[in-house]
Amino acid sequence: MFALQEVCHMRTKIKYSPDKMWYIAAMIRGMSIDEAIKQVSFYKRKGSAVVREVLEEAQEIAVRDHNVEFKSNLWVESSFSGKSIVIKGLRKHRGPRYGTIHYRYCNYFVRLREGTPPKHYYPPPLTGYEQMEEYLKEQRARRILYSL
Repeated sequence: MFALQEVCHMRTKIKYSPDKMWYIAAMIRGMSIDEAIKQVSFYKRKGSAVVREVLEEAQEIAVRDHNVEFKSNLWVESSFSGKSIVIKGLRKHRGPRYGTIHYRYCNYFVRLREGTPPKHYYPPPLTGYEQMEEYLKEQRARRILYSL
């Protein structure tokens, strides 16, 4: 019996906003590695080029160091961005006035897992009947504390 391989990779101090990077990271969660690289290459943002490089590096590391047999047999298990350093600078206004400007940096993390991606990475929304059943179950499970 063999265990599924898992590869984690990251890049730090990317000169890009972590809030903007989050959208790119959330877009590729649950995709196969080839589909994720394809989708990111069509997304025309500065952060998407960085995400593509990190995905290709992680794919190469998986094959080279972690005994993954086929480089296409990987999927993106988790992908997220985090906040890194924020450098404050000054911008000159008219006269003796200055304004502060924030130069934001972010970190990007990705985890690849060997195998085929799941059919639904995010669970499908509940139907109206399922929501009603769940609500009734919660209501019937209520108890009054410290009562007889």
